[in-house]
Amino acid sequence: MMSNECNNVKNINICKLTPERLDDYLYFFENVAHTDNKEWDRCYCVNFCSDNNAGIAELLRDPEVRRTHAIKYVNENLLQGYLAYYDGQVIGWCNTNDKKDCFGCFGWQIISGETKPMEESIRVKSIFCFTVAPAMRGKHIATALLERVIQDTRKDGYDYIESYPNKTECDIYYNFVGPIGLYKKFGFAQFGETENRLIFRKKL
Repeated sequence: MMSNECNNVKNINICKLTPERLDDYLYFFENVAHTDNKEWDRCYCVNFCSDNNAGIAELLRDPEVRRTHAIKYVNENLLQGYLAYYDGQVIGWCNTNDKKDCFGCFGWQIISGETKPMEESIRVKSIFCFTVAPAMRGKHIATALLERVIQDTRKDGYDYIESYPNKTECDIYYNFVGPIGLYKKFGFAQFGETENRLIFRKKL
């Protein structure tokens, strides 16, 4: 693996999603990610990307349609993030993308309630989702993923990194946006709120 794509954190290998990792990405969402939550089986995380897909939300309910879009999105770099590996097997995922590119995204509109463009002079990276294999939960996988996201976001010259945790407590599945405690641990502070979410931001 190329050193500029991967790094090792506490025996967990974190790798940026690239078209070369498409098969691992598909395997994770088809065989690992939601084996204990059939409601979200084969979600592929396609709702959170830089494609203007709000108009096809109904089509994306079909897992085969989602798969087709996932392949397209990964190959065209519209869906961005990081895969976590343990012992050569993919066991986690974090979806993160440039905020200004995602205003037409169906998932972004649900989480944030925002549809207006941002100031072009401010660069913000958004964290949309964490997904960890059931057998690996509670083993700091999300922590390792977030460490890498912050590292790369700072290196890439962003001004801020944002997250959108739930306002109220919820089960592990609906807490896919990441827990408040995780963000506070890394120096995020509340910046705003929407109807159902808090907006946490970290200056880089």
